[in-house]
Amino acid sequence: MIQTFLLTSSLLISQLPTLEPKFINLKNQLENQGFQIIIELPPKRGAYGLLREADKKIWINPVVFELHISTQTLIHEAVHAAQVCAGKGKIKTLGLSIQPSNYARPFFMRYTDVHRQDLEREAYAVQTQPNSYELAVSLLKKYCK
Repeated sequence: MIQTFLLTSSLLISQLPTLEPKFINLKNQLENQGFQIIIELPPKRGAYGLLREADKKIWINPVVFELHISTQTLIHEAVHAAQVCAGKGKIKTLGLSIQPSNYARPFFMRYTDVHRQDLEREAYAVQTQPNSYELAVSLLKKYCK
């Protein structure tokens, strides 16, 4: 029985994703602001990440670790978290002057709702910057006080 437990434990540990320091730091900052980070399939099918503003839950799809986009996904959701903080619980745009890279355009243009497009445009704008992590952290500090 002990051998079975040890074998099972080592298999589980080996299956855990190796988290990047920036992912861990950003996750901690979001949790310090009252957001709950859940690493499991989001309620919306096909999403890599999802923020539900009503209860400040952020889902991160486990596949992002295999795709090596976990930090970028959390950065994107952190922008949405800053948008929730700026709107005092209701998501609103931040009025950022930066634009997303052209390759990100199809990802936010697929939304038919213009307000949702603007929210996603800001998240992709931050996510696609060379200093995306620093930008996300600064937005959280500015809006989630």
